[in-house]
Amino acid sequence: MKFDWFHIAKRLKAISQAGKFFAKDEYELGRHEEIEEIAAKVLERHTDLDAEEIVRLLQKDMGYPTPKVDSRGVVFRDGKVLLVKEIEDGGWTLPGGWCDVGMTPSENVVREVWEESGFLVEAKRLLAVYDRDRQGHKPEYVFDIYKMFFLCEIVGGEARTSIETSDVRFFGRDEIPELSRGRTLEHQLEKFFDMYESGEWVTDFD
Repeated sequence: MKFDWFHIAKRLKAISQAGKFFAKDEYELGRHEEIEEIAAKVLERHTDLDAEEIVRLLQKDMGYPTPKVDSRGVVFRDGKVLLVKEIEDGGWTLPGGWCDVGMTPSENVVREVWEESGFLVEAKRLLAVYDRDRQGHKPEYVFDIYKMFFLCEIVGGEARTSIETSDVRFFGRDEIPELSRGRTLEHQLEKFFDMYESGEWVTDFD
């Protein structure tokens, strides 16, 4: 039987974080910190980080453990979808990123599209909510992540790059370039092209 040690370490981290949140005394807190250290050692074997750095990363996420949220804008123009090229890995992706505290999901995606592509958009509908781990994204993250995809309509602006993106273009279904696989995957784009071409905007999830 092959164990998914990365997933096991993530579960240990979540158990430890919840335990620290509910701990009633220093002894109980210490036991959950020990679990956290074990999770860090397991992750050390499956990432490029050392255990001490992983512990610091884990401890930044306080309170009861819940998934983080990533929002992406799906923008069509003349049958083609808007993609931006990430400077970080050279791959292309739907514009988007982490949701900021104090902003609604739609406000976040409008901000991200503007910052990464130069286009001012309005969020029209929620197309999908996916659990990142179940979609096949690589590399894997220590934290669970929900990805939210919004259909957006251009209302202004023009294509321009940013400190995170080196190119901005529209691509047809058969023109999709090498993707930034940690952010956007081919089967997700296929799903959104199907919605666009059929006009059936039924929210997909999980």
